[in-house]
Amino acid sequence: MTQDLSDPLDGGLGDLEESGPIDFLIIELPTDRATGDAAFPHLLDLVDRGIVRVLDLVVVRRQPDDTVTAVGLEELDDGSTGLEVFAGARSGLLDDEDLAEAAQTVEPGRTAVILVYENTWAAPFALALRRNGAQLVANGRIPVQALLASLDASDA
Repeated sequence: MTQDLSDPLDGGLGDLEESGPIDFLIIELPTDRATGDAAFPHLLDLVDRGIVRVLDLVVVRRQPDDTVTAVGLEELDDGSTGLEVFAGARSGLLDDEDLAEAAQTVEPGRTAVILVYENTWAAPFALALRRNGAQLVANGRIPVQALLASLDASDA
């Protein structure tokens, strides 16, 4: 694996001027089978190919009484997913308040994986824009479910 997370502030963030866009995902997993083993190898592949760089990977559980508890990465990984490489992946971008807020997006009794990552594939493009005085003024995502619903509505 090419990513050194031993010092996430140096190895994770590096020179922000040369960084690509930084995004986050909150993934809800059922607590009774919160392994994510089918999906996480794809994340490892993206990192290995230099497409993304993981800055933070944190797991929390929203208890049925709405309290939030930290979950060790080892609780998601039986060793088959390779997620142990992200143990300690904390850039300092997320604080306890961010994690509590993220946990509120999942249903009580569920597990949340909070992933902050740099889109390293876009770094050269973003750097060229900044050097030429341009700036990103808006961005967004269209969820696949919304796209499918729109296509279904146009077919009707």
